[in-house]
Amino acid sequence: MKAKPFLFGLGAGIIGGTIAVLFSTPQSGQQLRANLRSNAGSTKDKLLDVKQQVGTVKQSVHSLTDEIKNNIPLIINDLKQTITTFTEEIEPSKNNLQQEIEALQNSISEIEKNVAQITEKKKKPQEKLSN
Repeated sequence: MKAKPFLFGLGAGIIGGTIAVLFSTPQSGQQLRANLRSNAGSTKDKLLDVKQQVGTVKQSVHSLTDEIKNNIPLIINDLKQTITTFTEEIEPSKNNLQQEIEALQNSISEIEKNVAQITEKKKKPQEKLSN
């Protein structure tokens, strides 16, 4: 949301509300002028307060933007460094796991060969008996 349209709407609402209240109450001309002066002064003070608050918010947003611009590259570099360190730390474990997986696969292959040989040996005596 942009500040100018917001302030314009806020100011118009305050002024419109003030005028509506002033004209809807029965007063003499002198009382109306006195009320207009006092309300104009308080309205002006309120608008100045709003303007100061908008300036403070604008300055805070600017500061936050600058902090983000300065800190994002640092955060990205830290994250890259952390990932690199993690990758280096797990590399030996990764290699060990790969070796263990290969050893398990070799063991499974040997077991399958042994099972196949045992199965063939059992079939041969049965074939001799049936002949």
